[in-house]
Amino acid sequence: MTAFKTLDDLGDVTGKVALVRVDLNLPMQDGAVTDDTRIRAAMPTVLELADKGAKVLLLAHFGRPKGERVSTQSLSMVVGAVQDTLGREVMFVPEIAGDVVKQAIGILRAGDIAVLENTRFWKGEEKNDPELVKAIAANADFYVNDAFSAAHRAHATTEGLAHVLPAYAGRSMQAELEALEKALGNPVRPVAAVVGGAKVSSKLDVLKHLVGQVDHLIIGGGMANTFLAARGVDVGKSLCEHDLTGTAEEIMEAADKANCTIHLPYEVVVSKEFAANPPSLRTSNVHEVAADEMILDVGPTAVEALADALKTCRTLVWNGPLGAFETVPFDAATVALAKTAAALTKEGVLVSVAGGGDTVAALHHAGVANDFSYISTAGGAFLEWMEGRELPGVAALQR
Repeated sequence: MTAFKTLDDLGDVTGKVALVRVDLNLPMQDGAVTDDTRIRAAMPTVLELADKGAKVLLLAHFGRPKGERVSTQSLSMVVGAVQDTLGREVMFVPEIAGDVVKQAIGILRAGDIAVLENTRFWKGEEKNDPELVKAIAANADFYVNDAFSAAHRAHATTEGLAHVLPAYAGRSMQAELEALEKALGNPVRPVAAVVGGAKVSSKLDVLKHLVGQVDHLIIGGGMANTFLAARGVDVGKSLCEHDLTGTAEEIMEAADKANCTIHLPYEVVVSKEFAANPPSLRTSNVHEVAADEMILDVGPTAVEALADALKTCRTLVWNGPLGAFETVPFDAATVALAKTAAALTKEGVLVSVAGGGDTVAALHHAGVANDFSYISTAGGAFLEWMEGRELPGVAALQR
């Protein structure tokens, strides 16, 4: 990965205007923010700049207003939560460029913080319109991108501004890029990847990319059934994309050529119905699944074998659960393997990086989220990074 500038490269910023792209696309219920994780992620950058005397203007999108002003998607809705989390007073500015922003900057003192309006109220944001970029940049001295979760979008405030203002990675972005570099950029080998989830179709590009990057590919969730079916296993009533067995075969052949070992479950937990603790629950060899049964998790002996494989590895990338983890007892395999990964990380023998909504939820459920080396809360951007794609927001910082 090419070097990018961080806040360490900034000189004296007293009185200077910082445009900081953050992620304030927060979950809301009845007009109140229900989870401030994303504000807390931006907090180190925002407070560091404020404490150094910059006037900090926060840029963010909220929802999908498609270039129209939609009152229910105004960022004024989240200013209270931003103030509470930061523990500072925050001004709201109903524009992102022009005289209104200029006047606000005149009112702000060194070290003050303001939230600008939802960037997606302007059609030029998602089009990365150079005129809008120029207008936003006109009021600022430098640009900081601290929104890795939006880095896969080439928008005016995620990519465009980095070309017209001195550009830096914020602390959250920096931590993310450094973790990803350790995971797949320049990892300590052997490398293992756990890829789970319901469908192969949603992770095709990830699987194709990973077989050339990792030494062990552990496939779980519903997508494992498609691979099992490709190997001639009768998966009964299990969730399975039978039309993609040919693609699964191609991925397995590519893995062979790249000396990547694919791990599929040879022992599974099956049931005739998908419900919590169903009466028909049993553990079965993968070749003995009945026609009226469905595979819902990896069996305990198979999980032990996966844990043994993990113990030989030095780096782990994890995206997606091994079973239908939201329903007990089909969370057992995910919890067991997550605990092994966490223990190895705590011992200092494994670098573990995980990402994606389901994955984060599963690791919290297993009680090990704080023991992994790094957990990315970015959904789409994390997946695109796992696919080996260049992320425009990151590439712009490297230039």
